Amino acid sequence: MQTLRRIIGIGTIAAATFALAACGSDGDKGSSTTPSSSAASSPAKASAQPTFGQLPAQPTGAECTADDIVVVGGFGAAPKITIPDTCTAPTQLVVKDLVAGSGPGAVAGQPLTMNYTLITWSDKKKLDSSFDRGKPFQLTLGAGQVIPGWEQGLVGVQAGARRLLIIPPNLGYGAGGNGIKPNETLVFVTDAVTVGK
Repeated sequence: MQTLRRIIGIGTIAAATFALAACGSDGDKGSSTTPSSSAASSPAKASAQPTFGQLPAQPTGAECTADDIVVVGGFGAAPKITIPDTCTAPTQLVVKDLVAGSGPGAVAGQPLTMNYTLITWSDKKKLDSSFDRGKPFQLTLGAGQVIPGWEQGLVGVQAGARRLLIIPPNLGYGAGGNGIKPNETLVFVTDAVTVGK
């Protein structure tokens, strides 16, 4: 009977040690993907699949960066845009060239010819696309023809550039309009077909 008690006692201690080690391991995983670390926003981390028995990542409250948005397709092709569920909508304008252009950058007063696709943040659905219509959109930068997020976000764009714009509500449609939900964050992928012509 003493031997059986010793075996059960040793087994209980081993199980408790294993459980504590597993808890420590889970805590380590959480700390290695802290939203403030640069590794947290890398594409490799964002695309990692959960392992068996692990819950998928939940939104951390950290704002998404341009690197968190996945865009598939090159300049001239309709992009496929994926917004992650692991971070929140940015509260400031986010601008990133996905494909570099060439030539002088756009300035206020210049005409631009742009192709674009628009995804709404709240439902992650495509709302509009000039690619689908087969006709680019023409505007004069700085003339008030487009939302402020475009006016600010397209400054400096070069012909041939594919640019990602994440536009917060205050630089988009605000309380709503043009079929946009109130206070919607907008995600555009834009192609600068021509600049200044």
